[in-house]
Amino acid sequence: MEKKTKTLLIILTTSVCLLATLAVVLSIMAINTANHRPTLEQICIQSHDIEFQDDITFAGERVPLEMFNIRERYERELLSNCYFHSNTMLLLKRSKRWFPVIEPILEKYQIPDDFKYLCVIESTLTNAVSPSGAVGFWQFMESTGKDFGLEINKDVDMRYNVELETEAACKYFQKAYKTFNNWTLVAASFNAGTRRVQKFMKEQKVTSYYDLLMADETERYVFRILAIKTIFENPEQHGIYISKNLEYQPFKYKKVTIKEDIDNWADFAKEHGITYKLLKTFNPWLRSNKLRVKGNKTYEVKIPLKPFNITAAYSKEALGDIDFAEFENDTI
Repeated sequence: MEKKTKTLLIILTTSVCLLATLAVVLSIMAINTANHRPTLEQICIQSHDIEFQDDITFAGERVPLEMFNIRERYERELLSNCYFHSNTMLLLKRSKRWFPVIEPILEKYQIPDDFKYLCVIESTLTNAVSPSGAVGFWQFMESTGKDFGLEINKDVDMRYNVELETEAACKYFQKAYKTFNNWTLVAASFNAGTRRVQKFMKEQKVTSYYDLLMADETERYVFRILAIKTIFENPEQHGIYISKNLEYQPFKYKKVTIKEDIDNWADFAKEHGITYKLLKTFNPWLRSNKLRVKGNKTYEVKIPLKPFNITAAYSKEALGDIDFAEFENDTI
């Protein structure tokens, strides 16, 4: 009996020693982890307030930042975009390709240049498709697109044509401005609809976008535009740095006029020295593998030029076993 008691005491003593040792090891590990955590000073450096001017405008119309809720709503969108670096950097890169396409069309229709930022927040400068079926850079629904002159059928959908959809958007802006005589309200109506904005104004007995109570998406809409505009006009000031040689260059292409049916776009692409994929990349409005041309209608198809016409097969032939090729504007 005495021997069993001694054995139990030895086991208990050993267990206590092991637990004590484990506690010491865990304590040391915890101290090391704490030493490697960012200090309060480091956290503050990474997350700081953003100073902004009080003379913010949209399309030449002043934003009343002296109103506390207007200032805070603008600041919310500014902070969100400044600290969403990956997305904001991509938007800036894409803008170098697409703003040169969009800006001349806005100027042609006498629409303020600031409206190019609507396109950024609508689609992130991509041919996006929303859950509700809105399509393209400007996110037109099918019925609205047809109302503003866009051809939409099984073979073509001009909502995917940046130039033509931008023209349709300009026609909308012109029509809405005749209703509101105010560009800020025109922008809001592009999100909420002209009739709905008119309804809100009548019910609430106010005439300014900044006094209206609307759905959260529409209340944020103009401020999202303003935030993007602020950052794009001076990205470095807001911590966004884009290398010049890594900006997305505008596409280079020639146009081929189509007056007759195309039975197979893959064959057409091959005849022009490119792939079906490249053809669809430059002409996303082509929605099937063929085209039926009705009446005297004509279409202009973009054929990419060097360096945008390079295919994997060409690269393999031209570069052989070289693993890396520098893509620089016009040459490889």
